[in-house]
Amino acid sequence: MKIRDRAIDVRGYAMQAYKEPEFAEQLSLLSLSLSVKNTNSQSLQSHSSTQLRFRYNPQHSEIPKTEEPQEPKEKKMPSGDLENRGSMKNRGPPQNPNGYYSTYYVESSETYWTSWLVPMIVVANIAVFVVVMYINNCPSNSTTTEEYGQCVAKFLGRFSFEPTKENPLLGPSSSTLLKLGALEWDKVVHQHQGWRLLTCMWLHAGVIHLLANMLSLVFIGIRLEQQFGFIRVGIIYFLSGFGGSILSSLFIQTSHNISVGASGALFGLLGAMLSELLTNWTIYSNKAAALLTLVVVIVINLALGILPHVDNFAHIGGFLTGFFLGFVLLARPQFGWVERQHLPSGAHGKSKYKVYQYVLWVVSVVLLIVGFTVGLVMLFNGENGNKYCSWCHYLSCVPTSKWKCGE
Repeated sequence: MKIRDRAIDVRGYAMQAYKEPEFAEQLSLLSLSLSVKNTNSQSLQSHSSTQLRFRYNPQHSEIPKTEEPQEPKEKKMPSGDLENRGSMKNRGPPQNPNGYYSTYYVESSETYWTSWLVPMIVVANIAVFVVVMYINNCPSNSTTTEEYGQCVAKFLGRFSFEPTKENPLLGPSSSTLLKLGALEWDKVVHQHQGWRLLTCMWLHAGVIHLLANMLSLVFIGIRLEQQFGFIRVGIIYFLSGFGGSILSSLFIQTSHNISVGASGALFGLLGAMLSELLTNWTIYSNKAAALLTLVVVIVINLALGILPHVDNFAHIGGFLTGFFLGFVLLARPQFGWVERQHLPSGAHGKSKYKVYQYVLWVVSVVLLIVGFTVGLVMLFNGENGNKYCSWCHYLSCVPTSKWKCGE
């Protein structure tokens, strides 16, 4: 559901003023403003917005103060991008040298969507975790308690957590996760369980894992859905999770090594935020600071992926998928195209997108199609990505004196 702020439509009055000077004199003091709210590129910690204004100048709208006939001055529509008119914020309507207002203003607002998909995804993930813990039923698993000790939070009954020696994230056992759809290369390729590429993003290893991912999803996803709607954000979220699962399966193929979590989809949203900032670069203010903040957040999160027991290939695959999808789905029309409905009849407006936006769109679509096709073919043919990239395993885990990376 989207909410539109209704604005006063004075285009009919403007055209009447264009044709009838007497009517234009009656409207000479009328001032209506167009306010376009552009949300700056979000990071996990800050958001900012800029209000910019543009003018609608009907030709021959300038009314002289004296009765002496004067030649009407030709006025041009403002050109350029929103960024070039950022200095017009909070200014009143311009006046001509004789003191009369010479422009009419049209008020409108950017489409604003109500976020419901992201909250539903959060609720669904929590519900799935509760079901997983119910099925896990730690107290009834005597093998686990004998080997690793007592269940954690036993007062929760069958919802109690596995011993921290087995699962330090306060969650179910790996066998329960595997039974309910965790990602494992052998089951995907040799047992033809490709559905695990999608189900794994709904499972979480524990309460800590779930809270970290859901909080990140709320901070990132809600603002994106409010700006671009649930369809585009939903496509980015699910395709990014799918892409992360493919890359993870290509490089992590050791037996009994499972992968769960929505991190790939979340990194896809981060990647989409970055590409959205780049493809709509000209309409933002403070874009350098926004870009720096976003890049720092992404780098820090990817750097944490080199720790053991973290599937950084899912993060990288999700990020790349979301990055290219952002160029395809999140490009904004340039300002001249938005103004086209207020131009006089016969005037030529700008194209909807800039040339570089079209180029990025085409390149991204090609890379996405090629990437998914090659990845799926290699995966179901049993190919190992490490065979073609001998150093890529360091992207997921870097061994140190304090820990070792499992084979």
